[in-house]
Amino acid sequence: MSFAHSQGLGLTSGSPKQTMARAPVPTGVESMFEKIMDVVTKSAREISELRQQCAELRMANSNLERLVKDAATAREISELRQQCAELRMANSNLERLVKDAAMNQNGYYSGTHTPGFVTPAPGSPKIRAKSPFLSPNSIPSIVIPPAPYVPSPLGDNALTSYPFTAREIPGFYVVIPAGGAGTRLWPLSREEHPKFLLDVSLCGRSLLQATWDRLVPLSTPSRTTVVAGPAHSTAICNQLPELQPHNLFTEPGPKDSMAAIGLAAAVLSRRDPNAIIGSFAADHMIHGDDAFLSAIAEAVEVAQDNYLVTIGIAPSHPATGFGYVRLGEHLSLPNAPNARLVGSFKEKPDARTAAQYLATGNYRWNAGMFVTRASFLMELLNEYKPELYEGLTRIAACWDDEGLRQTTLSEVWHSLEKIPIDNAVAEPAAAQGRVAVVPATFGWDDVGDFSSLSEMLPAEANQPKVLGDQRLVLTEQVAGGIVVPGSGRLVACLGVDDLVIVDMPDALMVTTRARSQEVKRLVKKCRDQGWKTVL
Repeated sequence: MSFAHSQGLGLTSGSPKQTMARAPVPTGVESMFEKIMDVVTKSAREISELRQQCAELRMANSNLERLVKDAATAREISELRQQCAELRMANSNLERLVKDAAMNQNGYYSGTHTPGFVTPAPGSPKIRAKSPFLSPNSIPSIVIPPAPYVPSPLGDNALTSYPFTAREIPGFYVVIPAGGAGTRLWPLSREEHPKFLLDVSLCGRSLLQATWDRLVPLSTPSRTTVVAGPAHSTAICNQLPELQPHNLFTEPGPKDSMAAIGLAAAVLSRRDPNAIIGSFAADHMIHGDDAFLSAIAEAVEVAQDNYLVTIGIAPSHPATGFGYVRLGEHLSLPNAPNARLVGSFKEKPDARTAAQYLATGNYRWNAGMFVTRASFLMELLNEYKPELYEGLTRIAACWDDEGLRQTTLSEVWHSLEKIPIDNAVAEPAAAQGRVAVVPATFGWDDVGDFSSLSEMLPAEANQPKVLGDQRLVLTEQVAGGIVVPGSGRLVACLGVDDLVIVDMPDALMVTTRARSQEVKRLVKKCRDQGWKTVL
């Protein structure tokens, strides 16, 4: 029965061939699944490839966007540079117009002579020089006649008349410290030929000669002295043939301004106990001789009352490279209406502090000019720096005996303290009300770097300043900056603004005007790496 039932169900019906034909049915399902999986795998692979292509397209699109953006930025930068160059040129032209207008208003003008207290420049050629290096034998001598004095305003008051009938100030001695290597003007300025020996304005006279020309009418050559190192003595004598040998004070080594000025004061106070000395650096530029000399005359009046007197320069901009003097109370002296006490001396400030100084109207630049009785300066030195006073007094006592002088210098000079006059006596004396300031209106610059030097030179529109032969400088689309073609080679510039390029036979220096104050870092690096021959 069981068997019949099985037949009824058809489990054993049919032939063996029929049984074999029905067996592949499950195999077809698996094949279908395999095909489906193949399709799925292929689709996944295609999707992965599509995703890769999409990623590559996105990357290409991003790169394209960046390139477009960079191109637009480059155009914007180029346009901004052009606008800056135009603004700089417009500002330069405006400053020149304002300066010319101010000079015309105050009675200064250019020509064969200038009015007022103008110092003649003996031996100064009228043609523009082609090199800042002077040859004493090649400078033609042109005599410029002196001009009559015309008073000009000084500060809040005006000198209605000069206190002396002649330009000479009786009992006044000029001291010109001629030291330093001018490292911020390297490689133009060198240790053996510093900037005070250079003609940086291409007028045919060095900074030292211009300082001499400006001051010698006040003191005559017999009372005009120079303090310098032995390496520069011969060059100084060549440039200043009127300098009398006994008025050249040679210091064995650099000891900063207090030792240099103190040495002159110690020697001159022995020669003339009533001597009034004025110290003026050899490497500064002055514009407006009548205002300058009138300020000195007023300072001499104040010094008569035993003050250490400095000259305060009216600041034209918030400079960070100069020290400042804060004005104190008026002294109310009859022959010095502008004189005031010094409130305090300020070190070189940052830009924000300098702007705050200018906003008050109560600060002046400290130009390092001092006028005082030689004996009073020695009293201050004895009070604040007694060891330095003793050393200088000992040297001055035997100065006129050359043999004894050299022996004493070799024994004493090396032990003297190296310190500026501001820190040694001016600052502590100001705190006790013993330092005065005469605010002045003349133009002044210490020619401290190539940026300030470039402002003194003429230039065509959209062209750099050239200190030297302009035929050696070729430019295209260049604005601002300064080029010194000192090697005789052609200097060609394309599309660069505000560069400083100093090309000398043994060294080439390139920087920007904005960083020209840092050139001294290169000097230090040259010395550290053994390049002393170019220093």
